[in-house]
Amino acid sequence: MDPYGYNNLSPLDKKKKQESSKEIEEIRESKESVQLIEQIEAEENEKTKSGNIESWYEHIFDLRKQLIKSAITFIILFIIVFSTINFWFPLITKGHKLVILGPLEVIKSYTLISATLAFGLSLPFICNFLWQFAKPGLYEKEQKFIGLYSPIMFLLFLVGLTFGYFVVNPMSYHFLIGLGEMNFNMLITATDYIQFLIMTTVPIGLLFELPIVALFLSSIDLLTSKTMKNVRKWSYIIMAVVSALITPPDFISQLLILIPMIGLYEVSIFIVRKAEEKRITNSAMTEEGSV
Repeated sequence: MDPYGYNNLSPLDKKKKQESSKEIEEIRESKESVQLIEQIEAEENEKTKSGNIESWYEHIFDLRKQLIKSAITFIILFIIVFSTINFWFPLITKGHKLVILGPLEVIKSYTLISATLAFGLSLPFICNFLWQFAKPGLYEKEQKFIGLYSPIMFLLFLVGLTFGYFVVNPMSYHFLIGLGEMNFNMLITATDYIQFLIMTTVPIGLLFELPIVALFLSSIDLLTSKTMKNVRKWSYIIMAVVSALITPPDFISQLLILIPMIGLYEVSIFIVRKAEEKRITNSAMTEEGSV
């Protein structure tokens, strides 16, 4: 018995019914395939998320590892400097007569000297550890630049420290002492002098990195010599403000910092322009060779 009356249909109706049933089956199959694709995509997304989380944990673990190395290096050098403080102290004080206002200030002064010297001595190691962490995430161009100019950056930092130690610090110190002795009996504590010495050396060492920073920004197409020329006036104003913030409040110290900063800015423009000309020449030679 045919409950649907299929045998009673005309040939044309049978054909239409068959076609409609095929379409229904195709729609069902397409829905199943879509569901299968969605399921596969969902699984892939979950795998990607889990992979990103694992990669994030790996980066955090690697950073933690390099920071621990840096801390251990700093602590070892701090212990070495602190245990040999009698060797370093005359180089720091430069023969100036300093006073101590309490027994704890002795430890404070020695600790400040040891921490500053340990940081300076451990800086190459710290930079190397951080470089090992950052290197896998940098482009090849950035890796080559930092690997090539890292020694120059450290050398410029030392030049800045030397300039501050032999030029800025003594001139500003004697100027301020002479100014104070006109009306006051000057007693300089060891802590105040060490803080003054740090203020007139370490920031200057960092400022001497300006040409390398400008060259790096130029190498990744974030800075041009034309841009530096256009903002030169504003840059001078910013440098004047910075020199006032990082130096003692006297005109001589600010001028001693501002003049080298302006010179470094002009040197940076020259270096960036030469680098741009070199890139243009290399690109032109490459085009000629391809033709």
